[in-house]
Amino acid sequence: MYDGVIQDLIDELGQLPGIGPKSAQRIAFHLLDADPEDVRRFAATLVEVKAKVHFCSICGNVTVDTECRVCADPRRDLSVICVVEESKDVVAIERTREFRGRYHVLGGAISPIAGIGPDQLRIKELLQRLQDGVVTEVIIATDPNLEGEATATYLIRMLTPLGLRVSKLASGLPVGGDLEYADELTLGRAFEGRTTIGNAAVGG
Repeated sequence: MYDGVIQDLIDELGQLPGIGPKSAQRIAFHLLDADPEDVRRFAATLVEVKAKVHFCSICGNVTVDTECRVCADPRRDLSVICVVEESKDVVAIERTREFRGRYHVLGGAISPIAGIGPDQLRIKELLQRLQDGVVTEVIIATDPNLEGEATATYLIRMLTPLGLRVSKLASGLPVGGDLEYADELTLGRAFEGRTTIGNAAVGG
């Protein structure tokens, strides 16, 4: 244990995802050794991010504008929506240059252990986006782990009766992994080989 604010800093850093006690201590002492102006700039950036960044009014992606860069792009295919868990997944998919539709960010995945159910996710907003008939395909791109699969199963059950083409990313992704860490080639092939779960009714 360190004195006062030093330990407070280590404790705060330790609450960040993926940062253990040793990493928190290492970062804390890096900040202590850094130039005061660099630390002030870092702190100011954190405050500015919290003040300016919010969620896109259409898809739920993080943005500093009313609409995110993807939703504001008139060249995107409005007939296809790719459903992801988090904003970082949008970045991962965009790196593949395989997808030209729009996104819908759920804000997480169904996890009964963590107390997260369908009502805590942006599923109602997704259903509202599908009401005007413009969207003909929904690609489910949740993480290939237990929570992601549970979320995908729930979405498939909700979307299939709507007469849309519902597809899911192919199995090139490692089970138990995160979309964020998949390389561009693997993720691109998963898009190319996505499997159809439900088809629109033929002959209306």
